[in-house]
Amino acid sequence: MLCKNIIEMIESAYPRCYALSWDNVGLLAGSRQKEVKKIYVALDADDEVVEEAVSVGADMLITHHPLIFSGMKSVTDDDFIGRRIIKMIENKMAYYAMHTNYDVLGMADLAADKLMLEKSEVLEETGMSDTDKGEKKEGIGRIGFLKTMTLAECAKLVKEAFSLEYVKVFGGEEKSVSRVAICPGAGKSVLAEALKKGAQVLITGDIDHHSGIDAAAQGLMVIDAGHYGLEHIFIQDIKQFLEKGLPGIEIIPAPVRHPFHII
Repeated sequence: MLCKNIIEMIESAYPRCYALSWDNVGLLAGSRQKEVKKIYVALDADDEVVEEAVSVGADMLITHHPLIFSGMKSVTDDDFIGRRIIKMIENKMAYYAMHTNYDVLGMADLAADKLMLEKSEVLEETGMSDTDKGEKKEGIGRIGFLKTMTLAECAKLVKEAFSLEYVKVFGGEEKSVSRVAICPGAGKSVLAEALKKGAQVLITGDIDHHSGIDAAAQGLMVIDAGHYGLEHIFIQDIKQFLEKGLPGIEIIPAPVRHPFHII
């Protein structure tokens, strides 16, 4: 199957128009006319992923985070991004990224379902979509309810749901929570919205010291499960999506491999 046909299938489910204005999604390297028989799926196009995709003979690499994010004035082997792009092109590999369009249309609900969040609704609205039942709000993150539990118990639930060894917690471990917001990835930007919508705890990643303690001081506890910790679910979800829509094409998922170590 040609790369362009695979892109059409992906974008019918995750249209690029749902990506946020600052994002860079779609085909970022390679040819739409490339014949694709094997696809490698990962969260990031880092050196290890690119090497693995080449080693298994992948014709196409699909990631969540775009390797090319801001403008590039040259593509050379003088910098790490250029080297990765060159390696992909040398190996005739197409490279596609599906970032905030997937966050809006896939990641948010998938994360909420993993927590078994009830009465889930959009946390931060970014647009609307047309459905058979009329217009539907779309956006980043979800907010809903869990049975009442302590913050410590909620942290344990997050660890189990996302297969994590640890999380970072801001707030008293014995405090009760039931109104829960979740925003996979970097969630500092949704702290105000979570407070506004009455969340008692926000589950997200990349929360810095001051943001965490300031949120807790305002009554919003935070469980920082890590950027990769919450978003690695993309890999298996897109693997299953591609396998269902592309019979006969081999889909290879990158192993879950956290990008840092706690020593």
